[in-house]
Amino acid sequence: MKITLNSPLDMHLHLRDGDMLKLTAPLSADFAGAVIMPNLVPPVTTPTAMQGYAARIASAMDGAAFSSYMTLFFTPMSEKELQAAKETPGFFGFKLYPAGITTNSEGGISDMAQADTTLKLMEEMGIPLLVHGESHGFVMDREQEFLSVYRHLATKYPKLKLSMEHITTAAALRLLDEFPNICATVTLQHLIITLDDVAGGALRPHLFCKPIAKRPEDRDALLQAALNGHPRLMFGSDSAPHPRCKKEACGCAAGVFTAPVALPRLAEIFATNGAADKLQGFVSGNACAWYGLTPVQKTITLQDTPMMVPASYRSYGEQVVPMYAGESIGWSIVR
Repeated sequence: MKITLNSPLDMHLHLRDGDMLKLTAPLSADFAGAVIMPNLVPPVTTPTAMQGYAARIASAMDGAAFSSYMTLFFTPMSEKELQAAKETPGFFGFKLYPAGITTNSEGGISDMAQADTTLKLMEEMGIPLLVHGESHGFVMDREQEFLSVYRHLATKYPKLKLSMEHITTAAALRLLDEFPNICATVTLQHLIITLDDVAGGALRPHLFCKPIAKRPEDRDALLQAALNGHPRLMFGSDSAPHPRCKKEACGCAAGVFTAPVALPRLAEIFATNGAADKLQGFVSGNACAWYGLTPVQKTITLQDTPMMVPASYRSYGEQVVPMYAGESIGWSIVR
């Protein structure tokens, strides 16, 4: 069996920078483009920094047809600053992080009231807001507790394009259906694993991410929504590479590196569940319709031929372990 995809998109991708960027960028080059996260050190907060990062990504892609949809780390801004960002080539939107909630987010928002003036301007100017939606509460309840913030934003700014990033719960899906100005991304790992896969036996650090995987009923709800073709649910890998030494360590870094297996594994999941016809929408069509995107033309064909996943990827002094490291998965990309 084969599935052909037109211009697949990853709507939430971490490529990092420096040597790590040189390693990871080519492993996402089968996508026609991706929304690039800004939580570098220091975070990408200005158009100038954004353009510099985009140029480094293009160089690391080494000629691949790939559109970098760039985000800025949300900080309160004036109308003039927002207009300058909007007019910068490659700019996509702002990514809002609650302060200290995930990797390199210490400079995020600690009080949502700080954001009100900027969000009103963004609504008027048609600038999307992408949100890492977690509180600082008990780890299993953080997304659930943040839903009230999403509800407040969707109600107060009804014309703001608001994205709930990497949702992990059935409750988030219910909120998605409640507000037509909200969309959501979901990762590969949250369609597959639960917290039991991460910590039910021996700890598996390479499956640890934030938001953490939740309960079976949450995973099942997300999977069914994707398979059923929910029009405002789209693929965002949240592929988040860390050096092996920072994953297999005390204070394990949060993030699952899924870029090398994302498209083959998604094809396998959708085909196995009799929903191959829904995959195009999930990995491209929904995002293009919601955001009005026209990605570069690229055709990717996947087939039900097994693929052996490398135990790790090594380059430029970095070593990163992918999801399914050293295992065989059922589908692969036709080269």
